[in-house]
Amino acid sequence: MTPQPASSIWSAVHEERRALIQDLENLSAAQWQTPSLCPGWDVHDVLAHLVDTAKTTRLGFIRRLLAARMDFDRDNTAGVFRERAQDPQITLAAFRSVQSRTSGPPVPLATRLVEAVVHGEDIRRPLGIVRTYPVAPVLAALQHQLKTSVKMGGGKELVDGLRLVATDGPFELGRGDEVRGSSVALLLTVSGRPVRDDELDGGGSGALLKRCSTS
Repeated sequence: MTPQPASSIWSAVHEERRALIQDLENLSAAQWQTPSLCPGWDVHDVLAHLVDTAKTTRLGFIRRLLAARMDFDRDNTAGVFRERAQDPQITLAAFRSVQSRTSGPPVPLATRLVEAVVHGEDIRRPLGIVRTYPVAPVLAALQHQLKTSVKMGGGKELVDGLRLVATDGPFELGRGDEVRGSSVALLLTVSGRPVRDDELDGGGSGALLKRCSTS
C-alpha cells in the first residue's frame, strides 16, 4: 500500500472522532460505565483517554513521560484522571472541542489511525454499536501495526509465518498459513483485542489467536 499523506490521515481521524461523538451522544449513565475492551477501563475512561491524546503535544508528551518516570501506563492513567469529568457529557463535550486538532505525541502519524479505530471499537463493541469503517484508513492502520513490534503496541511478531488477507480491501501480507478477515477484525486482533470466532478464517487463524492470547 502507498503511504497516506498527512492531510488524508488527519481527515480520516477527524471523521472517526465525529462518528464516535455521534454514537455516544445518547448513552445512558449505565452505558458509560460499561467495561471497554481495554482491561480496567470503562467506556468513559477510554473517551477521557482520547481527549487526553488529542490534546497532547510533542513537547508536552516528553515532559509528561518524564514525570511518569518513563512509564507509559502510568502516564495514560494520569491522562484519564485528568480528563475524565464527573459527568460523561462534559467529557464528551471536551472530545467535541478537540475533534479537529492535529497535535499528538512524537510517534508515527499512522498511530492516530490505529488509535481512532481501535479505541473506537474498544467503546462500540461492548455497547453493541456497529460502525462500517472506510477501508483505506483501516488498512493503513493495519499496515502500521504489522510493522511495529509487540513491545511498542504493534503485532509484528504475532504474524511471523502467517499470511494475512483482508476480505474487504486490497491487502495481503506474509507467507504461510492464511488468516482471512475484515480489515477491522485483522487490525483488532494484531492490536491485542478479542474478536468473534466467526470474524477470522483460514488455516492460520487459530495460531494467530493463540499467539495474541499469550502475548
